[in-house]
Amino acid sequence: MGFADLHIHSIASDGTATVAAILAYASDHTDLDVIAVTDHDQLESSLIACDMAARFRVQAVPGMEISTSEGHLLALFLSTPVPAGMSFVETAERVRLFGGLPIVAHPMDPMARSIGSRRLREIVRQYPGLLAGIETDNGSQLDLRTNRTSQRLRWDTGLPGLGCSDAHILSAIGNTRTAFIGHSVADLRRAIEHGEVVPVPTRRPARFMYQHLWRLALRYGLGRIDEA
Repeated sequence: MGFADLHIHSIASDGTATVAAILAYASDHTDLDVIAVTDHDQLESSLIACDMAARFRVQAVPGMEISTSEGHLLALFLSTPVPAGMSFVETAERVRLFGGLPIVAHPMDPMARSIGSRRLREIVRQYPGLLAGIETDNGSQLDLRTNRTSQRLRWDTGLPGLGCSDAHILSAIGNTRTAFIGHSVADLRRAIEHGEVVPVPTRRPARFMYQHLWRLALRYGLGRIDEA
């Protein structure tokens, strides 16, 4: 059984660690097999992670978190960047065109740009097979009720569910993950495409709120830092 964390931010967007620091932390301090650096509206940092991964234990897949006009969309296994600002459907179609897998990011999250349940159900009904999965367990959610609602939405839509940390600081990496059969990047993609993935939430550390406040301070008060 392998584990993946497919939603991590670096200093290239609103994270606090370099790509090298993320790879080193995931390799040395977690049991993850695969990670994805998914910065907002740019792919370059994720491609760098893939190039650097050979120096580390953990593997990497390319991806980005795209700001659509209706909410954020994770694009995994993507080799060509997709521009922000298009509709959710147009964005997902472009991701598919470029060989990627479009994943719904933190649906219905009141603290982030997120697609609503009614619109998502409409998209799944009108465009069957377009979306590859849904993030049902987001490790950065302040209100875990949002995750529980996302889990119900997963069963309503029939989309494979993924667990992701949405980490912006190193210590959050792997706090929520996706389990899959195998250990390689190819195994992971196959598992997502066949719906053979399981979101694995973890118990939040006692310092979760402190970590969240520290993340906000870094983003809006002290600026970005390299946590390496």
